[in-house]
This record gives sequence, C-alpha cells and structure tokens, in this order.
Amino acid sequence: MKPLLNPINPQTNNESKKIYIPIKTKFYISHMGAFLWMVFSIYLALPWLKDLAEIVSFPVALLIIGGISYIPGYMNAFLVISLLLDRQPSFKNQFPKDELTILIAAHNEEDKIFQTLKYIDKQDYSGKLKVIVINNCSTDHTVQETLKAKEELSIDIELLHEDKPGKFHALNHALEIVETPYVITIDADTLLHPSSIRYLVARMKSSPEDVCAVAGSVLAKNSRENLWTKIQEWDYFLGIASIKRLQGLYQGTLVAQGAYSLYKTKCVKAVGGWPDAIGEDIVLTWRLLEKKWKVYFEPMAVSFTEVPSSFKHFVKQRARWARGMIEGLNAIKPWNQPVGYVKYLTGVNLMMPYLDITYTLCWIPGLILAFFGYNWIVGPMTLLVLPLTLFSYSILYFYQKNIVFKPLNLKIRKNIFGFILFILGYQMIMSPVSVYGYVQEVFRFKRKWK
Repeated sequence: MKPLLNPINPQTNNESKKIYIPIKTKFYISHMGAFLWMVFSIYLALPWLKDLAEIVSFPVALLIIGGISYIPGYMNAFLVISLLLDRQPSFKNQFPKDELTILIAAHNEEDKIFQTLKYIDKQDYSGKLKVIVINNCSTDHTVQETLKAKEELSIDIELLHEDKPGKFHALNHALEIVETPYVITIDADTLLHPSSIRYLVARMKSSPEDVCAVAGSVLAKNSRENLWTKIQEWDYFLGIASIKRLQGLYQGTLVAQGAYSLYKTKCVKAVGGWPDAIGEDIVLTWRLLEKKWKVYFEPMAVSFTEVPSSFKHFVKQRARWARGMIEGLNAIKPWNQPVGYVKYLTGVNLMMPYLDITYTLCWIPGLILAFFGYNWIVGPMTLLVLPLTLFSYSILYFYQKNIVFKPLNLKIRKNIFGFILFILGYQMIMSPVSVYGYVQEVFRFKRKWK
C-alpha cells in the first residue's frame, strides 16, 4: 500500500439515519452468535473427539481439540459478528487545530529518520506541531540527519539525548518537557499519510471525555521487498487491523502502539509515563484502562511502518510482542480491570499461551501426520475453520478498500501469493514464535529494544 501525498478530504461516514444498536447489545449479540457457532462445531466434531480420545484419553483429546478448534472458532465467530455490527461514529470536526507534540525515540535510524520527519512536514494538519527526536545511544548519523531535517524542513524540531538505553527512558525524558494537551508517539521508521494526524486528532476530539488515547492504523510500507514482507502485509492489513477494530468497538483497544498513537498528556503523566517493560506500550495502555479511561482506534489515521524483512528480525519482534503481553498480564490482572468489556478483552489474552502451545505442539505435528494418512488431529473436519476465516477477512477487506483506502486515495497492492501463504501458513510460524516469547519471559531473558 503506497502512501500518496495529495489525498482528497473525504466525508468518512454516511450521514443518513441508521438504526442505533448499543454497544452492550452488540457485545451480547456477538457472543450469542459465537456460542451457537461453537455448539454447532462441537456437534460436528463429536466423531473427531471420540476417535482422538481412544488414542490419547478423553481429557487430553478435549484439551487438544478445544485449543485448535472450539475456542479459536468461538473467538473468530465473535470477531466476524462484531465487525458486521461495527459502525464508526462520525467526526464532529475533521479539521481540529489543537497543539500537539510528537515524540520519536531513535536508536541508529540514520537511514530513516529524515524521511519520517519529512512526511510529518507534509501533514495537512493546521494546528501547531512540535517534534521531539530523542537520540537513544545511537552510534551512527541519526543526530546529523535530525539536524539536517531541522534546517531543511518547516516543522519545529527539537533534539534531545538520552544516555540510558531503552525506549521507555527516551520517551519519559521527552515527556518531562511536553506542555501540549496531546502527545503523539511514532517510530523512527513510520511514514504518515498526509491526513493521518488530522484524523487521529479528529477522533480524539469527537470522543467522550474519558477517552485518553487513540491508536492509529499501522500498515506495512516495504511489502514489495521480499516474500516474507508480502506475507506480513496481510497480517497488518487484515489480521491486526481486524483485532484493533474489534477492540475499538468495545472501547478497549488493548495496545495504543508506540509505532503511532495519540495520548492525552495528562493521562500518560498520571500513570507515571512509559513503564520499564519490553512491551512498554502494552503495559502503558493497560494502566490507562485500569483508570477507567477508554482507548479508541481510528482506521482513517493511516501510517506505514517497515516490517521485518528477515525471519530472524521477525522472530525477535513477535517474541518481544508476546513477552509484552505477558508483562501486561502480570502488571494488571484482567479481573482487576474496572470495565466489563476490558475485563473480557484482556481476559482473552490469558487464553493465548494455551492456544499457541496447543497449536505448536498438536496442530503442526498433526498436520505432518495427516500427510501420512493419520487424521487423528488434522483432518477434513478442520477445514470447516477456513470458510469462517475467509469470511471475516472478506468483511475487513471490503471495509479497508471502500471505507478507508478509497477516501484516502490509496490503492491496495496486488499480492495474491502473499495472501495465500498468509491464510495457509502464517499461524504455523506465529504460534511457535509466540511460544518462544513466552519462554523468554518465564526465564527472564535479557530484554532488547530492537
């Protein structure tokens, strides 16, 4: 998906009268539909359960099938129904003018930081912007490139230095001097669509007072680099975006990601800034939610980030994300979250280690066995999951194409082969990598920012 520099200004929502369905009703409708789907799946899978129980015992068979079929099916059905019911509220004002501070923590970003700042300079946001670049122990020409941008670009750029390694140290250093009511964090390799900040702030200004943060939409910018990045393009475009929309619908986006998010400055300061964690943005978001504040998601606030182009880098990134989730669960227990929707959404994360471990230790060996004619774990019955998965992604693809990309004058790149590999094989990589991250956190491996 290539960002363009001359978007049209869209009217993002149909202003015609629509039937209003309260969030609570949507929540219960989605759960009821998911429950009925799971009951239907259990009924169809009874022969599968019986055959597997004869080999490994009934309790073990139930744990295996529950982890690779029943629970994922329930969660997927809940996602599909929720996406069908989702209606993003209209903006009250698409052209806000509030003063903003943008924080960019940079460690050895000499080849990216100037371009990132240049894209900020091209924003159609009419409010005053101040950019603070925090050099965090860089050993390359990050500082020189930032100073070059300060001279050549029209935006207000300030350069800080933080000698303590760690992204949270860099962000907290800058937070001390932030005086604007809102603060945005973006990664040093993130490129913003020209209207991105405008829509991000517009969502905040159109939201209730108890909304403390809005997560922007992050997509892959280097998807053409190789096959690996082509697969990840669909993860960002469909997988991550669908989860963000689901969580945003229930007012509890679980990660206002550091790569691109907007926060109320007073709220971030109230929880002590960014925590000492490998998933600092996850723990920060959960601390904000713990205060009974809400976190939204704005799909029109599009940004583009550089996804890992090598398997080694991908493993490091996703293992770090998995560790961050465990850090969040340790810091703020789901049952301590004061809002019901957030209890549920964070509670789902308690299931993720079980699902990933089951998938890694059972599904993948089961698939290998199926090639040799042993359909004990993987067989024709498991193919029933595929139509629901394709249906959910079709819903999101239609939404992204027509509601987000078309008004922003963006085009979806043709990437059919990457999509096929994403559907058929991506989870077989993701689950083992996540398990690796859980192991790292359990045994307290050394934490690394990048």
